[in-house]
Amino acid sequence: MADTARARRLAKRIAQIVASGLEHEVKDPRLAMVTITDARVTPDLRDATVYYTVFGDDADYASTAAALSSATGVLRSRVGDQTGVRFTPTLTFVADTVPDQARRMEELLAKAKEADEEVARLASGAVPAGDADPYRASTDDDDEDTEGVEDEDFSDADVRRGPQGG
Repeated sequence: MADTARARRLAKRIAQIVASGLEHEVKDPRLAMVTITDARVTPDLRDATVYYTVFGDDADYASTAAALSSATGVLRSRVGDQTGVRFTPTLTFVADTVPDQARRMEELLAKAKEADEEVARLASGAVPAGDADPYRASTDDDDEDTEGVEDEDFSDADVRRGPQGG
């Protein structure tokens, strides 16, 4: 049975080792604006996925992906030396999309807020299309229409037959 707590601890340690290795050991200028955000390890501790973000545009992401691909061997050796596990996990680098999704959500929330403010502005000067009070208030005149009508007694058979009489 796989120990998920051990996998989480190892993933956290791998993220620290890779971040430190990128900062101190790998001397590639394409990796200057990389941030390691997370790491995940499979329960069998054989494969590790390292998530990263890059400060820059799409061209920076492409060059960073190439640089990380070329530095994978050095970083994996460093992970093996510093973790002490029997089998050093393979490293896979994946661009983290969470910051982009968060930025997109912020933009959508700003649009929604602007739309709400526009609706509130339009509603502030609006008047009802019909009567100001569209609901009838009960008056004594309404009660007079029902005065001569008495409650009718229905037998159980009438109720079972329903309104069609069938």
